[in-house]
Amino acid sequence: MTETVSEMAAPAADGVLRRPSLVGRTRAGLGDALAEIGVPEKERRMRVGQLWNWIYHYGVREFDAMTTIGKGLRAQLAERFSLDLPEVTAEQVSTDGTRKWLLRMPSTGPHDRGAEIECVYIPEVDRGTLCVSSQVGCTLTCTFCHTGTQRLVRNLKTEEIVAQLMVARERLGDFPNRKAPDGAFVPNDGGRFVSNIVFMGMGEPLYNFDGVRDAIDVISDDQGLSLGRRRITVSTSGVVPQIGPLGEEMGTMLAISLHAVRDDLRTELVPLNKKYPIKDLLEACRNYPGLSNAKRITFEYVMLKGVNDSDAEARELVRLLKGIPAKINLIPFNPWPGTRYECSDWDRIERFSEIVFRAGYASPVRTPRGRDILAACGQLKSETEKLSARARLMLEQDEAGATPAVAAE
Repeated sequence: MTETVSEMAAPAADGVLRRPSLVGRTRAGLGDALAEIGVPEKERRMRVGQLWNWIYHYGVREFDAMTTIGKGLRAQLAERFSLDLPEVTAEQVSTDGTRKWLLRMPSTGPHDRGAEIECVYIPEVDRGTLCVSSQVGCTLTCTFCHTGTQRLVRNLKTEEIVAQLMVARERLGDFPNRKAPDGAFVPNDGGRFVSNIVFMGMGEPLYNFDGVRDAIDVISDDQGLSLGRRRITVSTSGVVPQIGPLGEEMGTMLAISLHAVRDDLRTELVPLNKKYPIKDLLEACRNYPGLSNAKRITFEYVMLKGVNDSDAEARELVRLLKGIPAKINLIPFNPWPGTRYECSDWDRIERFSEIVFRAGYASPVRTPRGRDILAACGQLKSETEKLSARARLMLEQDEAGATPAVAAE
C-alpha cells in the first residue's frame, strides 16, 4: 500500500515532525518514495537498485554517502526522508554473551510515543542467530510464555521487522567498509555475525502474514542483506490455515510450538489449540510445501516439570510425528516472575530425549541462553504494555482495519 504524505510525516508524540526512514522498505516502497519526490518512472528501477545496495548491503546512515547517486537527488532524498534506525533504548548483555535490545520504533502520530519491542542476538561458534519480533505484544496467551501475558498492541510493519536485523548488524559492526559505531560488539573470539534469523520473538508471525512475508523478501534478497531462506525459520503456535501459504510464499524453515501430545493439555498451554487441534496441525505439517529430510520441521517442546515430561508422553510424541521429517527441540522451561511452572529436572529431560532419539528423531536439548536478562525462549516482554489506556486506545483506532483477524482471536 502506498503511504501518503500525511501518514508519513505525522507529528510524533512530542510534536516534532520527523522525516520517515527508508530503512526496511521493500523495493516497491522505495519506488513509491522516489515517485513522491518526482523521480520519473523510467528512472525509478535504476534508482531503487542504487538505494537498495547502499541501504542494505553497505548499511549507510547518510544520503551523502551514496556516491553513485547525483548530489541533486541525494539532497531531495535527505530533505524528505531519513535513514534512521529504531532507537536502542536499552541493551542487556548476558553472562553467556547473549544480547537483548529494547527498540523503540518511530512514533506514527501524536497519540503514539513509539512502539517498543525486543529482539535477541545469540552468538555461537558456528552461527549467530537473531530472534526477531513480529508483533507488539501477543494475542495467544500461552500460559507458560512471559510474552503471552502482554496484550497485543498491533502488528509490526514490514519496515519495523527488517529494522531489527539492521540494528543488529549496526551494533555488531557487520556492514562492509564501515567502522563499527561506538559501543558496538564485534565478534573476535571465533563467534559469528548474524547468519540465521528466527521469528520466535514477540508475537505470532502467521497473524502478521503479509508483514512477515514482505520482510523475508527484503532480508533474503541477494543484492542486499542476503540471508538465504534456509537460514530463516518462522515459528508458529499453530495457525493452521496459514501454514501452507507460508511454505508456498515464503519458502522458509518451519517450527511448530507443540509442547503437548494431548488436546486437553495443549489447549491449556496453547489456547489456540482449541481452534486448531493437534490432528489438524499435524496434517498441515505433513502437507508443508517442500517438506523433506533436507527440510525438516522443527517441533518445539518446552519441558514443564510434572506437566508434559513423562515417558508416556515422549512415546506418544514419537507416535504423533510418525511419517513427518522432523527434529524435536526440547526446551528447558525458562522461569519468569509470577509463573506457576517449573523446569523439568535434568535427568527427566535426558530420559525424554533418549526415548525420542531411539525412535529415530534428532532431539537436541536447547541450551538456555540469556536467562539472566530474561532473553531466553518465552521470556520476552517489552515495556509497551505500560502505554496508558488512552494512548493504547488511540493507537488501536489508528490501526483500525489493519489487524481485524488478530483482534478477533
